Amino acid sequence: MIACTQPRRVAAMSVAKRVADEMDVTIGEEVGYSIRFEDCTSPKTILKYMTDGMLLREAMTDPKLQRYSAIILDEAHERTLATDILMGLIKKIAKARKDLKIIVMSATLDSEKFQKYFNDAPLLKVPGRTFPVEIYYSPEAERNYLDAAIRTVIQIHTCEEPGDILLFLTGEEEIEDACRRLREENNSLMKASTEIGELRPIPLYSSLPPAMQQRIFDDPPPPRAPGKQPGRKVIVSTNIAETSLTIDGIVYVIDPGFSKQKVYNPRIRIESLLVSPISKASAKQRAGRAGRTREGKCFRLYTEQSYIKDLNEQTYPEIMRSNLGSVVLQLKKLGIDDLVHFDFMDAPAPETLMRALELLNYLEALNDEGELTKTGEIMAEFPLDPQLCKMLIASSKYKCSDEVLTIVAMLSVPNVYIRPKDQKDRADEKRRQFEHDDGDHITLLKTFQAFKANHENPDWCYNNYLNIRSLKSADNVAHLEKSGHYLTIKDNQVVFIHPSSCIMEKPEWVVYNEFVLTTKNYMRTITKIKGEWLLDIAPQYYDMSNFPMCEARRALERIIKKHKLSSSHRRK
Repeated sequence: MIACTQPRRVAAMSVAKRVADEMDVTIGEEVGYSIRFEDCTSPKTILKYMTDGMLLREAMTDPKLQRYSAIILDEAHERTLATDILMGLIKKIAKARKDLKIIVMSATLDSEKFQKYFNDAPLLKVPGRTFPVEIYYSPEAERNYLDAAIRTVIQIHTCEEPGDILLFLTGEEEIEDACRRLREENNSLMKASTEIGELRPIPLYSSLPPAMQQRIFDDPPPPRAPGKQPGRKVIVSTNIAETSLTIDGIVYVIDPGFSKQKVYNPRIRIESLLVSPISKASAKQRAGRAGRTREGKCFRLYTEQSYIKDLNEQTYPEIMRSNLGSVVLQLKKLGIDDLVHFDFMDAPAPETLMRALELLNYLEALNDEGELTKTGEIMAEFPLDPQLCKMLIASSKYKCSDEVLTIVAMLSVPNVYIRPKDQKDRADEKRRQFEHDDGDHITLLKTFQAFKANHENPDWCYNNYLNIRSLKSADNVAHLEKSGHYLTIKDNQVVFIHPSSCIMEKPEWVVYNEFVLTTKNYMRTITKIKGEWLLDIAPQYYDMSNFPMCEARRALERIIKKHKLSSSHRRK
């Protein structure tokens, strides 16, 4: 069998369907795909498209990937976490399996670096069947790239020849807002003139269910009347449309020059999604989307000087800017113990590795010698963050597995609460019925239980401003300071409760699931707890002998002192 990896689910699915169609076979038989929660293959499958993460999980049970005669790593320039680990793993497997063929592919690859990494492997250049693309730059920097993007879409729709538009934005909320604004603009244009065709915005981001993602391949709207201008679709997408997807009819690309990137600071153990400038490689990929089926145009909403001077050549590898807890757990499960000498193409910072080992030790996934424990082996089986894995495993001890499983599931999907800009007050009012005094985690549990009690009714979800797609589909602790803000334990980072939290008062102790860096350092999805719980549940982490001097330590020491006093009184 041949495996071909893709960085994203929608790419694995769409390429598999396209190849099955071109080979005139049924998808799921000779050609299939495997993504998280969906396996569309059969015993007849000889070509399997999959996400890089799925192949990595297969390696846990089949360390030499014996079922594959050839492995293709596509879009390798994206340098996702899973791709980088796979490259190191496959390079090691190739030494033991001389029969295994490895093909690394990309349109914007740093070929010399990859050749050197794979022991001077031969380089094949396959000319692409692309059409010329005219590049247009903004004469000066845009003050608001979203406004500029909307304006550019409307200008193209009213002034340019027929052809569909691809607009790149950074995230779900921004995309949905842009689609709403474009629909409003379209309604105004169609009322003002009968000559202009319909403009149909279609969102595309990773958390959309596969069926919704496939709408990008729909035909554009027909003319409103015979002899009138045809309509056009505008696909508003994150960078998942940058590679692998060929959408027939795309002639115009609008590139604001930004994407959301994961950034991890090992010193304060905080991972955030930040809007960052893209690389030149990504800019070239985006422009190339316009020349797939005919000559196209790319409108870059930044200056040419900015492109030349400000953008990096290649995207910074994800492994260099991520929390490596899950990576280390996977590598340990794969039998790779010497992480320092693992053959990474770009080795992560030693401090980041040490933080990951420290975390897994506190979670009892690794023992003090750095070896995988029985708990760690179970944790490695879950496609979740290590903290959520440990929550699930520990829940049986406290007889709350069903509840914790629901909370973990709700934390693993996009935000279930819909809050349209023009209906914020109404949405907030509806959400209050689910709120619980103890905080957001129990609120999530109540929300899901209400969803099930109402038989998963889509109308009920709509009326209560709940995202039915998310409904179908708590790791840090902070201590309240006298000033009214919170400090994270051990790291002493000033943090605040996110405005979306249902907790109105300020409890002394809270546990939070996510750190969000916007105008302030926010904790999102929080639950109030008692300080003594920390000492009972994780004494190895809250060991005062190696705890840094901070307000949280003094508070915990008061709890310990109080506990000792009450114990001595009971003995008397």
